[in-house]
Amino acid sequence: MSQTTSDKQDNNHKDFSPMRPRHGHRRGVRGGLAVPPEKARDVRGTLKRLWAYLRPQRYRMLLVFCLAVLSTLFAIAGPKLIGMAVNKIGEGVMAGYNHYVELEQAVRNNMPDWYIEQLRAQVQPGFDFDYIARILLVLLGLYLLSSLFAFLMAYIMSSVAQETVYNMRNDVKDKLDRLPLSYFDRHTHGEILSRVTNDMDNIANTLQQTLTQLITSVVTLAGILAMMLSISLLMTLIALVTLPLSALVTAVVARYSQRFFVQQQKTLGELNGHVEEMYGGHKIVKLFGHERDSVEKFKEINQRLYEVGWKAQFMSGIIFPAINFVNNMGYVLVVLVGGLLVAQRAIFIGDVQAFIQYMRQFTHPIVQVANITNILQSTIASAERVFEVLDEEEQLPDKEEAVVLPFPRGEVRFDHVRFGYSPEALLMEDLSIHVKAGQTVAIVGPTGAGKTTLVNLIMRFYEIQGGSITVDGVDIRDMRRGDLRTMFGMVLQDAWLFNGTIRENIGYGKEGASFNEIVAAAKAAHAHHFIMTLPDGYETVLNEEASNISQGQKQLLTIARAVLADPPILILDEATSNVDTRTEVLLQRAMKSLMRGRTSFVIAHRLSTIRDADLILVMNQGAIVEQGTHRSLLAQGGFYADLYHSQFAAG
Repeated sequence: MSQTTSDKQDNNHKDFSPMRPRHGHRRGVRGGLAVPPEKARDVRGTLKRLWAYLRPQRYRMLLVFCLAVLSTLFAIAGPKLIGMAVNKIGEGVMAGYNHYVELEQAVRNNMPDWYIEQLRAQVQPGFDFDYIARILLVLLGLYLLSSLFAFLMAYIMSSVAQETVYNMRNDVKDKLDRLPLSYFDRHTHGEILSRVTNDMDNIANTLQQTLTQLITSVVTLAGILAMMLSISLLMTLIALVTLPLSALVTAVVARYSQRFFVQQQKTLGELNGHVEEMYGGHKIVKLFGHERDSVEKFKEINQRLYEVGWKAQFMSGIIFPAINFVNNMGYVLVVLVGGLLVAQRAIFIGDVQAFIQYMRQFTHPIVQVANITNILQSTIASAERVFEVLDEEEQLPDKEEAVVLPFPRGEVRFDHVRFGYSPEALLMEDLSIHVKAGQTVAIVGPTGAGKTTLVNLIMRFYEIQGGSITVDGVDIRDMRRGDLRTMFGMVLQDAWLFNGTIRENIGYGKEGASFNEIVAAAKAAHAHHFIMTLPDGYETVLNEEASNISQGQKQLLTIARAVLADPPILILDEATSNVDTRTEVLLQRAMKSLMRGRTSFVIAHRLSTIRDADLILVMNQGAIVEQGTHRSLLAQGGFYADLYHSQFAAG
């Protein structure tokens, strides 16, 4: 479609409330405490649909699961093997000690000299270094294999996650292309972007990291518990007693700290809003001398933020010392009991050392599983929001045998058209107009009368509920939307330009346009002069907001783009409202030249700009209440005459 548009091109029939971006950031641990995530409404259904995207990757996911299990099991075996090496070292130490004790007792008991010399001549027991070396080599091999499997697991899972989200993102993009404009009217740009970007990233991160963490945490928990039980049932029971105490401490602290965190976030938002508001209206604040009031309010909010902030951080900060205290009490009990068991030769000292290692590792997967549960809830909610987009009702598909107008003339006819943004409230009940090819039609009326809706219906941005709209005698529903919209050129009040050179922005109106054609279009729109005054001329790069040129210059470029497109039908929505008076005069001349021989729809609020229109349609509440030329409508003394005279009453 050859058109110049704005961010509100497709939905400028009504005003939007300020965008409320939906934050799709990860919900997890804040200050050491789990923050309640956003909840999904249909967990089972969402998981089922998410699995449908993962199904093609099921064999690779099975391989990831096996790799995660092997990597975890090999890592878990480490402390047990270290304990075996420690036991062997302990045996060597005890053997040497026993030999020394036997010799000392022989001397103390005045045993015969030959016996004492025989004891001294005996080879003292040493350490079995071969056994210890074999243990260390096996341990090194296990750790290497564990690391290798962990690397392969992460590599495969990253490709699984990215391919899955890649397919989901493509489906959402295709879906957005097929959605009617009414969907974009109901949802802010920020909300749609959040679903396509933040929610998708949330799903990708969960698939890539959280699922493997969940597998390894569960396997680690089960493996460590099995290892602890294999060493000592009594010490395992003592270790498990500390778990409820840790959970109790966490629950008590979380209950108090969560309240402070909520207050902190609320106060922080209030502070941010105040700062943004004050600096946004910095000149007004200074003009009316309210600097002191602004500073006092900032201090008051900042003080409240300080009071709740330190309480929240303090409460969240004491949870780990408290848990460590409980765990250390468990360690003390385990060491005491383990020492007694070693003294009774029920277990070896290496087993106690291995058990303590397992005990220190035991709480980590429990905390990790709890946090992963919150993250999974947030991810399911994100997936549900993505699937909501995929479930939206699509616009009617184009007909397979669509009509193509090879040389459109621009005759437009509305025949008893019925339309409403909702079926319960019709805006147009029986609208009929006939615009001949080459005519200039001005559409006037108060705000909300349906002017922009009228031209949106011509381009089939909305589907009508009754009647028909034809171009050159062909119903627009019998054409492909793309073919229909290539007939139109549009210039809106809010100029839309993208980050690129001026040459690229003007050339956007016609694919493959030559530089000479771009220059000719700029000259016709009276934009060539100001372009040549810029440092790089047509190669000047516009930033993302095009703020490095004036608003009037933006409009000149969008008009040049429409000139280059050379469409049979033009739509001008207050195209000259953002330029100065001198430039407006030049643009009016350019517009007359541009509109010559073309069907033109001009939406105007300043009635002085449409006096020469071939036909003026006066709209009110979705209906055409009057139509005619400027002179004939003034002569009627009706609605148009009242609008016109109200604008020039002062004169």
